[in-house]
Amino acid sequence: MERAKNMAYVKQITPARFHLLSIGVRMAVSRLISGEVSYWSDHEERILGLISLDFTDNDFAWMILARDRIGRFRCCKVDSSIKSEPLATEILLREMAALVRDGIPADFGWQGDEPNAPFDLLSVTHDKKLHPYFEVLNDAGHMPARAALKEIGPWLAPSDPHFVKEFQTTAFDQRIWELYLWAAFRELGFDVTQPEAPDFSCRAPGIAFTVEATTVSPSTSGPLAVHPEPKTPEEQADFLKHYMPIKFGSSLTSKLNKKNAAGEPYWDRAETKGKPFIIAVADFHKPADLGSLGSMTYSHSALWPYLYGQRVVFEAKEDGRGFWRMVKGDEHVYGGKKIPTGFFDLPGAENVSAVLFSNAGTLPKFNRMGIRAGFVPENHMYIRQGFRYDPSPDAYVGIPFQEDVLSPEYEEYWSDELQVFHNPNARNPISPNTFGGITQYFFKGGDLHSIVPERAVIASFTAVFRFDKDGEAAVA
Repeated sequence: MERAKNMAYVKQITPARFHLLSIGVRMAVSRLISGEVSYWSDHEERILGLISLDFTDNDFAWMILARDRIGRFRCCKVDSSIKSEPLATEILLREMAALVRDGIPADFGWQGDEPNAPFDLLSVTHDKKLHPYFEVLNDAGHMPARAALKEIGPWLAPSDPHFVKEFQTTAFDQRIWELYLWAAFRELGFDVTQPEAPDFSCRAPGIAFTVEATTVSPSTSGPLAVHPEPKTPEEQADFLKHYMPIKFGSSLTSKLNKKNAAGEPYWDRAETKGKPFIIAVADFHKPADLGSLGSMTYSHSALWPYLYGQRVVFEAKEDGRGFWRMVKGDEHVYGGKKIPTGFFDLPGAENVSAVLFSNAGTLPKFNRMGIRAGFVPENHMYIRQGFRYDPSPDAYVGIPFQEDVLSPEYEEYWSDELQVFHNPNARNPISPNTFGGITQYFFKGGDLHSIVPERAVIASFTAVFRFDKDGEAAVA
């Protein structure tokens, strides 16, 4: 009877919704000492509730969260050492219902440590020309991405004072890549700060590393400004063998060689010295349009041969069968520009512990994660198509898939598409255990080894459809 009364004020919510609404609140150590059991909110989502299991004492705790002065959900009330989950749940629901019934105080979630103003990604306070991708955030079909960005923004504290303006105007791709990385690192369980340089400092018990983000951008001058448009398999192979490694190499080596005013490379700076240092790269050099996919959906296969200086060749036998083997790669040459293969073999590259890559740090990712959290616009459909990893030993293409993102069975996480390429020459190597559950690559013993989660996505794109009042669908 009491639960029925309390449920008039409180509802249970999905893990995905709770995780997005509270994306910055968990400390890394919490995963070691407790496990989350159930999630709750009032009907207007002014307060959230959590039931958790204490791993040490095998008892339960409840917690109420409310938005602080700049809009972040923070812990406001908590109790522990409760003997059973049902009892902890009943107490939580009673406490939440009482708050709603009596009127939640306006300052209930205020903590006293908030900055003066929130980090607002969406409000425009300048008169500069907006980036077209930022402008589409106002379209109904991109409401889920807007909702995700609204929750993420207040948690950020980048040292760059121009971050918001650049996200809205001239550097949307670069900034959304950083936003994606922040969300993925938080999901993987790290406490994340944003020093002046590198871009991220990540910590968890027994773990500390730093990350500098970079992107592959369109070339506006020089030989790479003439972009190839491969049509045949041979032209595509040549594009991936030469043009794309040069593009990746330009972005990676610029970070390898960059020094601050004191002449320090990233790995000698106070925040990074003695820790693993990672460069995170994404390819935005050719955006998608209605006639073709963006380059990031197919260019990733050019990265590992450039990093390790190796390529795969097929050795045919007389009976028509054969086998694949690794051989030393060639130089990469395009339009008169030439670079050596093997980024990890370059002088100074031993200071780079790994290269991190993803082709999912994009607006569609934020849309899908917003949808997973229940932010769904009316009269829209989202279909994701692509290729998943094929574990067959003789596979050379992925397994095609097509999924309805609105389906209750659909699952996706921020870190799903992350790939870590470990440097075999690293001065400060980073343990594979640091990144449990994501794709990782190693080169040892003359061969490339990998750890790939089941159903890992290699590449995908998401089609958004809008239905009019007559039920006719159009691409949104």
